[in-house]
Amino acid sequence: MTVEVECKAEAVQVAVEPVKAAAEEVKCEKDESKPKTVEKSSSYREESNFLSDLKEHEKKALNDLKTKLEEAILGNAIFKKKETPKKPAEEKPAEASEEVAEKKEECGGDEAPKPTEVCEEEIAKKEECEAVEKCEAEAVDEDISIWGVPLLPSKGNESTNVVLLKFLRAREFKVHDALEMLKKTLQWRKEFKIDTLLEEEFEADLAAAAYMSGVDREGHPICYNIFGVLDEKTVATEEKREQFLRWRVQLMEKGVEKLDFKADGINSLLQINDLNNSPGASKKEVRAAVNKAVALLQDNYPEFVAKNIFINVPFWYYAFHSLLSPFLTQRTRSKLVFARPSKVTETLLKYIPIQEIPVQYGGMKRENDFEFSNADGEATEVMIKAGCTETIEIPTPEQGGTTFIWDVTVVGWEVNYTEEFVPTDENSYTMIVHKCKKMSSEEEALRKTFKNNEAGKIVITVQNSSGKKKKLFYRYKIKKASF
Repeated sequence: MTVEVECKAEAVQVAVEPVKAAAEEVKCEKDESKPKTVEKSSSYREESNFLSDLKEHEKKALNDLKTKLEEAILGNAIFKKKETPKKPAEEKPAEASEEVAEKKEECGGDEAPKPTEVCEEEIAKKEECEAVEKCEAEAVDEDISIWGVPLLPSKGNESTNVVLLKFLRAREFKVHDALEMLKKTLQWRKEFKIDTLLEEEFEADLAAAAYMSGVDREGHPICYNIFGVLDEKTVATEEKREQFLRWRVQLMEKGVEKLDFKADGINSLLQINDLNNSPGASKKEVRAAVNKAVALLQDNYPEFVAKNIFINVPFWYYAFHSLLSPFLTQRTRSKLVFARPSKVTETLLKYIPIQEIPVQYGGMKRENDFEFSNADGEATEVMIKAGCTETIEIPTPEQGGTTFIWDVTVVGWEVNYTEEFVPTDENSYTMIVHKCKKMSSEEEALRKTFKNNEAGKIVITVQNSSGKKKKLFYRYKIKKASF
């Protein structure tokens, strides 16, 4: 399943530390002139790939790796050499023996015969094959690359440093280990036939297990991994297990295509791992397939995760974290984030805008949404104090025939919610769009459409009777009638 996971433990078994305290909330006082946004999580940006920002030992390690990589490429020492098994001594075929005997008679007995045309042809073919094998063995691929980035340092491509730093960071800047990891990755990509992988088609039901959708606040592409949808049928045979692995790696490659490998660019993904109904002891084949996929991604896509967020985490995960944490590097620990079922939306909001979070996780993003797009901008945030009521108005100057479309969600809901259309004409009647209802915490974002026959406004009223502040988000569009 997911897309490269930095953690050394198994994806569905690793125990990670609880989510740190939520980002500082914005001030309660409402500023009517400016829409409020969720404060970003601290220490979230990727490690710098600018040479000027590297520490001295990191610069030295990068230069040493580039030197060794150059030598390995020019010395044709990147890929494993094909071992040609020694052929056993071949006995001369009977026909050849008879031909030699005949020649001996023609030449006067035991005198050595002159090479026949057949023998000359065989010798020529053998020499030609040996020449080709020698040529292949000595050929140097100076255009060797990975993810579209040339690896020969002397080519001077700025993206080469970005790629090499990934392998160095994955091996704590140990040059030899980083080079070996890179060589193994290149060998694996060759054997796995990555070049043709993007053209392959897989069963449609796999798409629900993991998918790319949207970007986070920093611009990282987001990959969602839904462990609970997999069943034994998905990986019932060796062929299906192989297809599962190739499909998962293909998704990773599609995610990598969205990166730019520039020093000042976006060079990693945000991983969301939904552990709801994750494979247990009864799904041994699924767990084995998932773990194998995770291992492949971990070994061959180093430092491709900006943050690794686990949501719907069972309570028992926390009990094991104290045992596993000492075995994880600081870099790995800094990327791990947990969210209990009740904290999913709140946690995701630290990293992802509400309009990019899927509705099933408390956001506004809907599959195949034809009403709202990224061009419509961010949703507006409103803070509702404990025990207070907030009113939102969506006005229109049109006399009629206008269609209102809006999305509204409250993090954690548990509020009383009402929607009305209030006409501008005081003599007209107010229309109830959504009668007052106590919204439960499991509610998804509301989307409503209303076509008015006269000028007026949509009025949304939210009453927060709880003892905690609530965050409300809304966005809207007004479609004028076409004649």
